[in-house]
Amino acid sequence: MIGLIQRVSQASVTVAGQTIGAIDKGLLVLLGVEQGDDQSKLTELARKVCNYRVFADADGKTNLNVSQAGGELLVVSQFTLCADTHKGLRPGFSKAAAPELANQLYQQFCQQCEALGLSVATGEFGADMQVALVNDGPMTFWLKV
Repeated sequence: MIGLIQRVSQASVTVAGQTIGAIDKGLLVLLGVEQGDDQSKLTELARKVCNYRVFADADGKTNLNVSQAGGELLVVSQFTLCADTHKGLRPGFSKAAAPELANQLYQQFCQQCEALGLSVATGEFGADMQVALVNDGPMTFWLKV
């Protein structure tokens, strides 16, 4: 399971011209679900995302996690993170989980983050989405479990 996290001052996701999820300060989480991912990987990644310290404390050091910084999550499913790009000039997606499993784990990931005390906005699994963000820093991290 892969989480590409970006510290943002704002982010939103739009489907068919309608904004369906938006946050101000927080983390945009692009979530890729691979074959073999399961509940234990989901739990580990949710814990890591929610506790990853990428926000500045009073001394300007990145010692705070998203909750401590008063932020939110915007979680967007993105199977392209699972692409195999090692050969050729076209990505392969054989490592991505089947859509049914990926959607189930995506939904459970969002629920797990909410259970950890965060406000979570989402995209729409499988939809053609437009994601807008203001990357704060910029800070972007690739987390894989």
